[in-house]
Amino acid sequence: MIKETGRVVAIEPDCLWVETIRQSTCNSCSAQQGCGHGLLNKVAAGRSHHLRVLLRDQPATNFTLDEEVDIGIPERVLVTGAVLVYLLPLVTLLLGTLLASKLWQADLAAFLGAVTGFITGLAMVKWHAAVNHNNRDLQPVVLSKADHDNIAILNRVEPA
Repeated sequence: MIKETGRVVAIEPDCLWVETIRQSTCNSCSAQQGCGHGLLNKVAAGRSHHLRVLLRDQPATNFTLDEEVDIGIPERVLVTGAVLVYLLPLVTLLLGTLLASKLWQADLAAFLGAVTGFITGLAMVKWHAAVNHNNRDLQPVVLSKADHDNIAILNRVEPA
Protein backbone atom coordinates (compact mmCIF):
# COMPACT_ATOMS: atom_id res chain seq x y z
CA MET A 1 0.00 0.00 0.00
CA ILE A 2 1.25 3.47 -0.87
CA LYS A 3 0.87 5.77 2.13
CA GLU A 4 0.91 9.56 2.30
CA THR A 5 0.20 12.15 4.94
CA GLY A 6 -2.11 15.03 4.17
CA ARG A 7 -4.06 17.85 5.75
CA VAL A 8 -7.86 17.76 5.96
CA VAL A 9 -9.32 20.76 4.10
CA ALA A 10 -13.00 19.72 3.93
CA ILE A 11 -15.23 17.12 5.56
CA GLU A 12 -18.22 15.37 3.96
CA PRO A 13 -20.35 12.58 5.47
CA ASP A 14 -18.63 9.81 3.46
CA CYS A 15 -15.22 11.31 2.63
CA LEU A 16 -12.55 13.86 3.42
CA TRP A 17 -10.87 16.31 1.06
CA VAL A 18 -7.15 16.15 1.78
CA GLU A 19 -4.31 18.38 0.61
CA THR A 20 -1.44 15.99 0.00
CA ILE A 21 1.43 17.93 -1.53
CA ARG A 22 3.63 20.64 -0.12
CA GLN A 23 6.06 22.68 -2.17
CA SER A 24 8.88 22.11 0.32
CA THR A 25 8.47 18.35 -0.01
CA CYS A 26 8.64 18.49 -3.80
CA ASN A 27 11.81 20.57 -3.74
CA SER A 28 13.62 17.99 -1.61
CA CYS A 29 12.45 14.93 -3.56
CA SER A 30 15.04 13.04 -5.62
CA ALA A 31 12.45 12.25 -8.33
CA GLN A 32 11.67 15.94 -8.83
CA GLN A 33 12.84 16.03 -12.48
CA GLY A 34 10.68 13.09 -13.56
CA CYS A 35 7.59 13.65 -11.45
CA GLY A 36 4.45 14.89 -13.17
CA HIS A 37 2.82 15.88 -9.89
CA GLY A 38 5.77 18.06 -8.94
CA LEU A 39 5.80 19.64 -12.41
CA LEU A 40 2.10 20.46 -12.19
CA ASN A 41 2.67 21.92 -8.74
CA LYS A 42 5.34 24.25 -10.19
CA VAL A 43 3.11 25.32 -13.07
CA ALA A 44 0.16 25.99 -10.77
CA ALA A 45 2.17 27.61 -7.99
CA GLY A 46 -0.02 29.10 -5.30
CA ARG A 47 -3.00 26.86 -6.07
CA SER A 48 -3.65 23.94 -3.80
CA HIS A 49 -4.33 20.41 -5.01
CA HIS A 50 -6.94 18.35 -3.17
CA LEU A 51 -7.72 14.66 -3.14
CA ARG A 52 -11.07 13.07 -2.29
CA VAL A 53 -10.39 10.32 0.24
CA LEU A 54 -13.06 7.85 1.34
CA LEU A 55 -13.57 7.09 5.00
CA ARG A 56 -13.40 3.41 5.81
CA ASP A 57 -15.58 2.52 8.77
CA GLN A 58 -14.75 5.76 10.54
CA PRO A 59 -17.36 8.47 11.10
CA ALA A 60 -16.61 11.91 9.66
CA THR A 61 -17.08 13.38 13.14
CA ASN A 62 -13.75 11.84 14.18
CA PHE A 63 -11.88 14.36 12.02
CA THR A 64 -11.40 18.12 12.17
CA LEU A 65 -10.24 20.67 9.63
CA ASP A 66 -6.45 21.15 9.32
CA GLU A 67 -5.85 17.80 11.01
CA GLU A 68 -3.09 15.60 9.59
CA VAL A 69 -4.24 12.17 8.37
CA ASP A 70 -2.55 9.16 6.81
CA ILE A 71 -4.11 8.02 3.54
CA GLY A 72 -3.38 4.97 1.43
CA ILE A 73 -3.99 3.40 -1.95
CA PRO A 74 -2.96 -0.11 -3.10
CA GLU A 75 -0.05 -0.22 -5.56
CA ARG A 76 -2.04 -2.24 -8.11
CA VAL A 77 -4.71 0.48 -8.23
CA LEU A 78 -2.09 3.11 -9.01
CA VAL A 79 -0.48 1.02 -11.75
CA THR A 80 -3.82 0.00 -13.27
CA GLY A 81 -5.02 3.60 -13.19
CA ALA A 82 -1.87 4.86 -14.89
CA VAL A 83 -2.18 2.25 -17.63
CA LEU A 84 -5.84 3.11 -18.11
CA VAL A 85 -5.33 6.88 -18.20
CA TYR A 86 -2.25 6.86 -20.44
CA LEU A 87 -2.56 3.75 -22.57
CA LEU A 88 -6.29 3.55 -23.37
CA PRO A 89 -6.50 6.91 -25.24
CA LEU A 90 -3.31 6.02 -27.14
CA VAL A 91 -4.66 2.61 -28.18
CA THR A 92 -8.01 4.05 -29.26
CA LEU A 93 -6.18 6.78 -31.19
CA LEU A 94 -4.22 4.13 -33.12
CA LEU A 95 -7.31 2.00 -33.68
CA GLY A 96 -9.24 5.03 -34.95
CA THR A 97 -6.40 5.87 -37.34
CA LEU A 98 -6.18 2.31 -38.66
CA LEU A 99 -9.93 1.92 -39.08
CA ALA A 100 -10.37 5.25 -40.88
CA SER A 101 -7.38 4.65 -43.16
CA LYS A 102 -8.73 1.21 -44.11
CA LEU A 103 -12.19 2.60 -44.91
CA TRP A 104 -11.05 5.74 -46.73
CA GLN A 105 -7.73 6.17 -48.50
CA ALA A 106 -7.10 9.79 -47.45
CA ASP A 107 -4.82 11.42 -44.92
CA LEU A 108 -7.64 13.60 -43.67
CA ALA A 109 -9.70 10.50 -42.91
CA ALA A 110 -6.81 8.99 -40.93
CA PHE A 111 -6.40 12.24 -39.01
CA LEU A 112 -10.12 12.45 -38.21
CA GLY A 113 -10.09 8.77 -37.21
CA ALA A 114 -7.18 9.47 -34.85
CA VAL A 115 -8.96 12.43 -33.27
CA THR A 116 -12.19 10.45 -32.94
CA GLY A 117 -10.33 7.49 -31.42
CA PHE A 118 -8.49 9.71 -28.96
CA ILE A 119 -11.69 11.45 -27.86
CA THR A 120 -13.37 8.04 -27.52
CA GLY A 121 -10.49 6.86 -25.28
CA LEU A 122 -10.77 9.95 -23.10
CA ALA A 123 -14.54 9.43 -22.84
CA MET A 124 -13.95 5.83 -21.78
CA VAL A 125 -11.53 6.96 -19.06
CA LYS A 126 -14.04 9.57 -17.84
CA TRP A 127 -16.83 6.96 -17.86
CA HIS A 128 -14.65 4.55 -15.84
CA ALA A 129 -13.93 7.31 -13.31
CA ALA A 130 -17.63 8.16 -12.99
CA VAL A 131 -18.67 4.51 -12.54
CA ASN A 132 -15.99 3.91 -9.89
CA HIS A 133 -16.42 7.21 -8.07
CA ASN A 134 -17.24 5.50 -4.76
CA ASN A 135 -15.62 2.12 -5.34
CA ARG A 136 -13.69 1.50 -2.13
CA ASP A 137 -11.32 -0.87 -3.92
CA LEU A 138 -10.16 1.84 -6.35
CA GLN A 139 -10.19 5.00 -4.22
CA PRO A 140 -7.73 6.31 -1.65
CA VAL A 141 -8.90 5.71 1.90
CA VAL A 142 -8.14 7.24 5.28
CA LEU A 143 -5.93 4.86 7.20
CA SER A 144 -5.61 6.79 10.46
CA LYS A 145 -4.92 10.12 12.02
CA ALA A 146 -1.28 11.06 11.60
CA ASP A 147 0.65 10.70 14.82
CA HIS A 148 3.47 13.22 14.46
CA ASP A 149 4.39 13.14 18.16
CA ASN A 150 5.36 9.45 17.94
CA ILE A 151 7.17 10.00 14.63
CA ALA A 152 9.22 12.82 16.17
CA ILE A 153 10.11 10.63 19.16
CA LEU A 154 11.16 7.74 16.87
CA ASN A 155 13.29 10.02 14.68
CA ARG A 156 14.98 11.78 17.60
CA VAL A 157 18.60 10.80 18.09
CA GLU A 158 19.55 10.21 21.68
CA PRO A 159 22.96 11.56 22.75
CA ALA A 160 25.54 8.85 23.41
